[in-house]
Amino acid sequence: MYPHERSLVKHLAGKPFALIGVNSDKQVSTPQNVTKIGQVTWRSFWNGPKGTGGPIATEWQVRGWPTIYLLDGEGKVRYSSVDDRNLRGKNLNDAIATLLGELSIESQTAITEIN
Repeated sequence: MYPHERSLVKHLAGKPFALIGVNSDKQVSTPQNVTKIGQVTWRSFWNGPKGTGGPIATEWQVRGWPTIYLLDGEGKVRYSSVDDRNLRGKNLNDAIATLLGELSIESQTAITEIN
């Protein structure tokens, strides 16, 4: 998903959008290396040495990777790959466009540029 995520971050720069990642590798050096080579260009947190059993995944009840949560402007979970396993690619773009559209028409048009 890295290429799509990088595209989202690039095309939505300056818009009311933030991508936050959680990495479940057991070694902190793995996500550090991915960030260093430019695969991850957004804020990403390490889930700790327990990997998928770390504190972030436990708190958010993550059962599979990747898990996607889309929060609205009030911080409420509006879309989740837990509820919709197809929340990727165009479906993810459409969900983001919906949320941005609730904020402003100008923000919504930025998502249509993403392949």
